[in-house]
Parts: sequence; C-alpha cells; structure tokens
Amino acid sequence: SADILPTVLKRLSMFVLRAKAKLSDASAGFQRCGLAGAALQALSPAAAAATPWTRTEIGAATLVTLYPADGCPRALWIAEAGSPPPAGPTLTPEQWAWSEVRAGIATVTPPIAEAFVPQMLNYESVGGVNFKKGCYPGQEVVARSQFRGTLKRRAYLAHGDAALQAGDELFDASGESCGTVAQAAANPDGGFDAIVSLQISAFEVGTVYLGQADGPRLALAAPPYPLLADI
Repeated sequence: SADILPTVLKRLSMFVLRAKAKLSDASAGFQRCGLAGAALQALSPAAAAATPWTRTEIGAATLVTLYPADGCPRALWIAEAGSPPPAGPTLTPEQWAWSEVRAGIATVTPPIAEAFVPQMLNYESVGGVNFKKGCYPGQEVVARSQFRGTLKRRAYLAHGDAALQAGDELFDASGESCGTVAQAAANPDGGFDAIVSLQISAFEVGTVYLGQADGPRLALAAPPYPLLADI
C-alpha cells in the first residue's frame, strides 16, 4: 500500500549497510494496471495460466501473475510512466478492489499496520514469507508462532450486509473480541465482502459479529487456497 510506503522506507533504510546504497520511492516513475479475465488472456495466455507471483516480460512491461478471484485469472501490469496501457475494457476501481478481496490475500494498509504476524493473514501459505531464507526484523516472533504451534488466528473470507472496512473489530457470541477486518470491498450483488483475521476457534464455531456481540452477523468461508499446516 502506498499509504505505508514512507514508514516502510524509513524502517528498511535502517538496515542498509553500504554507504552508496540508498532506498527511495520510485512510484512516480512507473504506472500499474490490474488485469483480469479476457483482457489478461488476450495479452498473455502464459501469464494467465502461470502460478501466482510469476514474472512475465511483455515488451517493455512486466506482468506479475496474482492469485485468481473466484477462478478469474488476474495479474499486475507494470511499465514506465507514460507507457500506453494494455488493451481491453476498463475495470472500475471498485471492481478491482472486490477482486482483491475475493482472491483472499490482504494488502496491509494503515488501519492494520503492525497488527498481525504474517501467518494471521496466511502470508506463509501464499509465498509472502519463507522460513528457509535469511533473516528479517521480527523473525523471532514470526518463527516462534510457526514452529511452536502458538498460532491462533488465520485469514478467512466473510460477507455481511452492513458496511465493512479495514480495522473493524469482530466479536463472538460471548462478546469477546475474536478478530479484525483486514480488507473489505462492496459486493456488486449487494452487501460487503471482506478478508478477516480471525481466531481459528471462532471460525470453527461460525458465529461472528461486526462491532459488538449483537452486531450484524457475518457469513464466513475458508480462504480460496490451501493453508500450510503448522510445523
């Protein structure tokens, strides 16, 4: 998320060890487009069929295959600023936001920054963190959750009639806080869909409410990809 980029840059700069190396925000030099469905198939059948996070070069542009949304292939198109955008009908920001939620992989934004360890958003199951590579800030806490079986939360899909937004708190039937909305978007057919970071036990029971114990009830579903088992 661009909203947390300054904070991330400041944090990462603490770990730059070479005097001639410098991190900077290069967003203005590039443009990004989300591609889905027939538009992606027409531009690159290979990228549409590739495993998520595969990089495909298309002329001067780069395609990064994303997780599908309800079976619809998706990718991120990245090129230098001023490049002509890919052909095809234009998706609205609302349509793309909904596809992001339905893909089941939350983007970290200010309302949930530093709220979770990666496993609480299923990042270790979708290539977002690798326990066999290098070191990173917070590694000890993250690894302990993985290897000592202390993980209590996972990310799931949810649907509700009331408006949902990142940072909203969720409660179980006893009135105890049991989770947080990580990302949400309006469903074109009505209501709101969301990715929620939720206590595993609350998902198994299946009764989760928005805002308070007698708030609107949410319908829950498993994420649209397999979860790696705790080690």
